Amino acid sequence: MSLSLSEFDYVLPPELIAQQPLTSRSASRLLVLEGNDCIDSHFVDLPLWLRAGDLLVMNDSRVLHARLLGRKGSGGQVEILIERLLDGCEVLAQIRASKPAKPGSHLQLEGALDVEVLGREGEFFRLRFPGDAAGLIERHGRLPLPPYIERAVEAPDEERYQTVYARETGSVAAPTAGLHFDEEMFARLGELGVDIAYVTLHVGAGTFQPVRVSNLSEHRMHTERYELSSSTCEAIAATRERGGRVVAVGTTSLRALESAAVEGVPKVGAGETALFVTPGFKFRVADMLITNFHLPKSTLLMLVSAFAGVEETRTAYRHAIAEKYRFFSYGDAMLLSRKPND
Repeated sequence: MSLSLSEFDYVLPPELIAQQPLTSRSASRLLVLEGNDCIDSHFVDLPLWLRAGDLLVMNDSRVLHARLLGRKGSGGQVEILIERLLDGCEVLAQIRASKPAKPGSHLQLEGALDVEVLGREGEFFRLRFPGDAAGLIERHGRLPLPPYIERAVEAPDEERYQTVYARETGSVAAPTAGLHFDEEMFARLGELGVDIAYVTLHVGAGTFQPVRVSNLSEHRMHTERYELSSSTCEAIAATRERGGRVVAVGTTSLRALESAAVEGVPKVGAGETALFVTPGFKFRVADMLITNFHLPKSTLLMLVSAFAGVEETRTAYRHAIAEKYRFFSYGDAMLLSRKPND
């Protein structure tokens, strides 16, 4: 199937881009897509759309304080966005500066850190911190709100741009579908008989990189690290056995599940994934997907279109815009069923 970038474009009124989280996590709206039918609901009513025996699979990755500001040795300003924690003192990162940083040079970050540039690896730079990188980044760095949130980080973001179940530090962007869940929602789902399982996929800075080719077959995805535990794989198998549905909470959870199941069923362990999901992809694990609304021409919109159907997704987005849903990270959610494979 030959696909072009223009097929995944749409016009979004800027005022629909959510700039702040709602007062309550579960106060957002929920657009339920059943075939071509769009049903307006609310996230607090999610249990009405699920049933006993279903399994929600959530990404427990925690967002790093991955943005650091500073200066090069020459005095020029520099902005660092961590892509990935490596072993001990080293990381991969994007460096934004007027001129590329040179191997062997040093960066003075946040008035506290002397960081050495070791070299370039593709579009990223390998950096060495003066001590445990994860700890230093958490102590001195800043929360990396997405570029379409056009304001400075505020105190509430430290809590609200993390899921309540975040525990494995390593992402530079939140798995935003999970931001709608709170403890009250988990209690209600438990009473209904819906099970919860977790995967870890650390979202990299590449998630914000635009697709730069018209022919999607030429696009190469950034690589992200994921991990599935034995308990999660066992929960998926038990769900299948009892006839329940596997509901991926977010595109990151779905990518982790499908990456681990390239041979048919999810396998226990950690791995690297550059899985690029476009229409025609054969899903093996997820039956339903909870997700936010995604940017035009983004790989995430392509994934959703592959899952629910291209025309069905276009219908849903047109409906969401007409009904003034809130878009992107702090926006509203969708509940989608997988379109049967042709």
